[in-house]
Amino acid sequence: MTTDSSRTSRPAADGISTFKGHERALRADRLGTGGLLLSVLAATAPLMVVAGVMPTTFAVMGIVGQPLLFVLLGTVLILFSLGYAEMSRHVHNAGAFYAYISRGLGGTAGAGAALVALVAYNALQVGIYGIFGFEVSGLLATYAGLEVAWWIPALAGVLAVGVLGWLKIDVNARVLGVLLVIEVLLVVVFDIAAIADPGSEGLSLHAFNPDTLTGAGVGTALCFCIAAFLGFEQAPVYAEETSRPHVLVPRVMFLAVAGVAVFFAISSWALTVATGPAQVVGTSQEHSAGLLFFLTEDRLGGTFTDVLHVLFVTGMFAALLSFHNVVARYAFAMGREGLLPSAFGRTSGTSGAPGTGSLLQTAVATVLVLAFAVTDDKPVGDPTAPVLHLFTWFGNIGALGVIVLMAIASLSVVVFFVRRGAARAQAWRLVTSVVAGLALVVIAGYTVRDFDVLVGAGPGSALSRLLPGVIGLALLAGLIQGLVLRARAPEKHARIGLGNEAFQLDKLDKLDKLDKEGGAPKR
Repeated sequence: MTTDSSRTSRPAADGISTFKGHERALRADRLGTGGLLLSVLAATAPLMVVAGVMPTTFAVMGIVGQPLLFVLLGTVLILFSLGYAEMSRHVHNAGAFYAYISRGLGGTAGAGAALVALVAYNALQVGIYGIFGFEVSGLLATYAGLEVAWWIPALAGVLAVGVLGWLKIDVNARVLGVLLVIEVLLVVVFDIAAIADPGSEGLSLHAFNPDTLTGAGVGTALCFCIAAFLGFEQAPVYAEETSRPHVLVPRVMFLAVAGVAVFFAISSWALTVATGPAQVVGTSQEHSAGLLFFLTEDRLGGTFTDVLHVLFVTGMFAALLSFHNVVARYAFAMGREGLLPSAFGRTSGTSGAPGTGSLLQTAVATVLVLAFAVTDDKPVGDPTAPVLHLFTWFGNIGALGVIVLMAIASLSVVVFFVRRGAARAQAWRLVTSVVAGLALVVIAGYTVRDFDVLVGAGPGSALSRLLPGVIGLALLAGLIQGLVLRARAPEKHARIGLGNEAFQLDKLDKLDKLDKEGGAPKR
């Protein structure tokens, strides 16, 4: 018979166990600092932000001070990261956001956060397929003379991402790394060219003047710009696959936030320098998402611009793969803890990747791309075409979901350390979490208020209520699931957020049961 002491003397090898040939834990030691950083930064899609988000923010909101906005948002997210990263030293779970929220606010809140995360990251990933298909279709028409419907390259992208999602995470990191490094280098070349050959106003720092952040468009600009940072918060998702999560995860988060803030601030400033601060809004309105390519054509020539167009597409592919990996790991974590069917809580035996979660994300993407393709009866360039709705609708739903999760996680950090009796030791981190949480609540409020602008709907449009309502419904459904589990399966509810520890508890219970029945293996 076992005694309680046998629970602590069991071999460490039990930590990576199999169930019907599938592992129930992600494999450790697959990612170092470089691989983790590249996996995280790929989701920020630097070229897509510089070529798409920045010109749109200048054109639609008329905010010249976008570089200053990136600095301010970077500061808020660093404040958020101080508490978030400290919590990552205590919680190592592929469920990241919902695991942290569970540890701080309880299993019911964690269940709500889990469903929000699953919906939000799926939405972000699927939304990019819209702009990806649109751009690949345009490239084929321009350089190959082929007229291809946008949904064909979009579905090809779904297939390619799905295949890569089954491979080892370190293989994915290498793919992401190559694409990301080339992408960033080309943007840096443009930044240098713009600074070396400024517009009529010279090397003006006017875009960093606080006076440029006035007007009705500032709140909406905040929503656009914070979406550019999304990805840095994914580092804890890979914690179980690193060798030293308590060291690597916080390090990568701070490198990612600081690097993204500086990179985007300089790049958006370079756009204002190239056009002149007084002309950047008008030039952006004239060229829209073609602004960067217009400026590089003038300064760096047609060949560089052609390469930049191609890298614009490969950068989107890198972001698609990065978000796919995150969704697969959230599904894995939820399956392991009973928030999804247990089949999702297993990894493939060969690569150690969360294969079932990867299949789920691929299936969701396929269905949604096909749904928008079936309803698409507009010319490719028509701004009301469903392909563009796929990108704007789903991208903003996902961004809102992540902002809400960050705000709740800030509260969770405070409660977690207070309950552990560490409030005094962690006092300054708790203060920064409160400040960041309040700022994120304000940004979430602006996002909901200005959703009609974000998705290009008219004032008073039902879409401005229905689309953000998706996140509200996900939160409500998750909370209901948590309450049902608490009432009907309290042992499962108690394990929400425990990650692989939950599986270990299951295994211990099964072994103890076998002990009592006389059929347990000798240990």
